[in-house]
Amino acid sequence: QVQLVESGGGLVQAGGSLRLSCAASGRAFSSSIVGWFRRAPGKEREFVASISWSGDSTRYADSVKGRFTISRDNAKNTVYLQMISLTPEDTAVYYCAARIPVAATYNIWGQGTQVTVSS
Repeated sequence: QVQLVESGGGLVQAGGSLRLSCAASGRAFSSSIVGWFRRAPGKEREFVASISWSGDSTRYADSVKGRFTISRDNAKNTVYLQMISLTPEDTAVYYCAARIPVAATYNIWGQGTQVTVSS
């Protein structure tokens, strides 16, 4: 069973950058699709980005395209989310999640890491 632990969140000023990490335990991680999601206060959880098991296919929400980059290092069992040009609208709890390629939904979730962007 894969377990996920996010880190790297914090408080940053608008225009700043952060890199989130999602560290996984379990050998199945390297064959999993991994996604980042976020939940802002008073809002529904939303998709941010995802990456295929090989790392050669990525997807992004329109709101973060050009500012966020998802990547992975399977040798380190870690997926990253590099975020630049942050705005207060990016303030949220960020979660990473994993699923096997044939699954329709993400079934393994981390506990989340808080990102706060001040204006």
